[in-house]
Amino acid sequence: MVPKVYAGQEMQMVENDSCIMNGNWKKRVHVFGERVTRIPTKAWQTTWRVGREDPRRLIHAFKVGLSLTLVSLLYLLEPFYKTIGQSAIWAVMTVVVVLEFTAGATLCKGLNRGLGTLLAGLLAFIVGYIANACARASQAIIIGAAVFLIGALATYIRFIPYIKKNYDYGIVIFLLTFNLIAVSSYRVDNVLKIAHERVYTIAIGCAVCLLMSLLVFPNWSGEDLHNSTVYKLEGLAKSIEACVNEYFYGELEGSGDIKLSEDPIYKGYKAVLDSKSIDETLALHASWEPRHSRYCHRFPWQQYVKVGAVLRQFGYTVVALHGCLRTEIQTPRSVRAMFKDPCIRLAAEVSKVLIELSNSIRNRRHCSPEILSDHLHEALQDLNTAIKSQPRLFLGPKHRHNQASNMFKIAAEQVGHGKTSLSSVKTDSSALLEWKNKRVTTEQTKESERKSLRPQLSKIAITSLEFSEALPFAAFASLLVETVAKLDLVIEEVEELGRLACFKEFIPGDEFVVTCDEPRIDVFQNHLPSHGVD
Repeated sequence: MVPKVYAGQEMQMVENDSCIMNGNWKKRVHVFGERVTRIPTKAWQTTWRVGREDPRRLIHAFKVGLSLTLVSLLYLLEPFYKTIGQSAIWAVMTVVVVLEFTAGATLCKGLNRGLGTLLAGLLAFIVGYIANACARASQAIIIGAAVFLIGALATYIRFIPYIKKNYDYGIVIFLLTFNLIAVSSYRVDNVLKIAHERVYTIAIGCAVCLLMSLLVFPNWSGEDLHNSTVYKLEGLAKSIEACVNEYFYGELEGSGDIKLSEDPIYKGYKAVLDSKSIDETLALHASWEPRHSRYCHRFPWQQYVKVGAVLRQFGYTVVALHGCLRTEIQTPRSVRAMFKDPCIRLAAEVSKVLIELSNSIRNRRHCSPEILSDHLHEALQDLNTAIKSQPRLFLGPKHRHNQASNMFKIAAEQVGHGKTSLSSVKTDSSALLEWKNKRVTTEQTKESERKSLRPQLSKIAITSLEFSEALPFAAFASLLVETVAKLDLVIEEVEELGRLACFKEFIPGDEFVVTCDEPRIDVFQNHLPSHGVD
C-alpha cells in the first residue's frame, strides 16, 4: 500500500507542476499580447509628439524625400541615364550624406564634399597623366608612391585644429575620391571620364541639397543658436526660483528615491550643462551661412559660445544649489523659516535679471540700464541682516567656547600633575602603601573633575549640534549669494554680444515684461549624426 500512496502523491505533484507551468505560460502569452497591441498606439504617440515639438522636423523629412526623388530621376529616366550612366548613383549618395537639418550644416558638408571631390579628381588626373607617360612597369610604382604620399600627408593635415574643425569632412572625401580614381587609372584607360562623371554627379547632388536648404523653408543654425541661448537663460531662471521654493516649501528628501529626469529643477539647467558641443557646432555652421538678416550684417556667433560658457559656470552653481536639497543632513524647518523671505526675494530678483537678459537677446535689443536694480541689493542686505540677527546658529556663543577651553586646560593640567614616575616608588611596604594611597587620591580627584566638566561638555555638545544643523543652510545661502556674484559675468557677456551684434538701443518707454515660457523648440534634438561619408 505504501508504494501506491507514494506513487499517487508523485502523480499529483506532477499534475500540479504542469498546471502551474501552463498558468505561467498563459500569463506570459497574455502579457506579450498586450504589449504587441500597445505598439501601434505608442508608435503613433511618439510620432505625433516628435512632430508637435518642432514642426520643422516634418518639413525637413519631406525635403529629404523630395531631394532623393529628384536625383533618382537621373537614374530612372532614360535620357538622363544615357548621358550620365551608372555614375548617377553618386548624386543619390551625395543627397543622403550632405543634406542636413540646417542650411549652415548643409553648406559646410556640401562645399567640403564638392571641393574635396574637385581637388581629388584634378590631382588623380595629374598622377595618371604622369604615370601613363612612363613605362608600364613604372606606372604601378608611381601610382603606389602617390597614394602613399597623398594619404599620409592628408591624414597628417587632419590633425591641425583649424583643418579638423572646418574641413575634416572635405579631406576624407578627398582621400576617398583620389584613391578611387588613381588606383582605377591603372586598369582603366579613360580615367578622365571617370573623374568627370564623379565630379559632375556629385555637383548635381550638392546643388540639389543647397537649393533645398537655402530656398525651401530654410532652417538657420544661427537662429537655433540664438534661440538656444534664450532658452538656457530662461531655464536657469526657472531652476533657481523653483529650487528656493522647494527648499522652503517642499519636503526635502534624500537622493535615493528621486529621479533626476523627472525633476523640473534638473530639466531647467540640464540643457545648459550639455550645451558646449552643440553651441560650438551651431556656431561653426552659422559661420558658413549667408547674411540673411534684414540689415545683412555678420553676427558674432563665437560670442554666443562665450555666453554659453559663462552660463555653464553659472549653471554649476545652480547644480550645487540643487544638491543642497538632496543632502542627508538638513536644517530644521523652524530654522529655515527664519530666512525664508529674504532668500525667496533674492532668488526672485536673480530670476528677474536672467529673464530680462533672455528677453533682450530674443528681441535683439540692449539690456535695460537698471537691470541690476536696487531691489537686488536690498534683497542681499536683508539676507545679510537676517543671518547676523542669529549669530548663535552660525558663530556659537564665544563665552561658552572660552569657558570650555579653560576647563579643558584645567583638566589637562590636573592629568599632568597626576602622573607618577616609577623612579619615585620605593621598595619598602610603607612606601608602597603611600604610593597606593596617592594613586587612590589622584583617581578620586580625576573623577570629581570629570563630573564638574560634564555640564560644560554637554553645553558644548548642544552648541555644536545647533551649529551643525545650521551648516546646510549656511551652504545654501552662500551658493545663493554666489549666483549674484556670477550674474555680473553673465551681464557683461550679454552686453558684449549686444554691442558686437548691433542690437537696437534700449528705449526707456519700452514695456518691461518678464516671461518664462516653456521652450517651443528643443534645438538640441534636431541634429542627426552622420554615419559615414559614402
